Amino acid sequence: MTVVVRYFAGAAAAAGLTEEKVPLPAGATLAVLVEDLVARHGTRLARVLAAASFLLDEVGGDAQRPLHDGACVDVLPPFAGG
Repeated sequence: MTVVVRYFAGAAAAAGLTEEKVPLPAGATLAVLVEDLVARHGTRLARVLAAASFLLDEVGGDAQRPLHDGACVDVLPPFAGG
């Protein structure tokens, strides 16, 4: 299956792109995706992912929730605001 990962703010800077399609085995979870992303992009993105929130198809995602083909995963690093 393939999922679309969209990176925002510091996550985009750490990954070096704003969006990518990631092939994963059937039944993969968000946790498996995170491991794959760290393997692809290294420690800089790993630090961001450790503090990030994730949306799966625009809804909060839990690390053990299975992904599906065509899923959209948004990576949202912590934002500062005022």
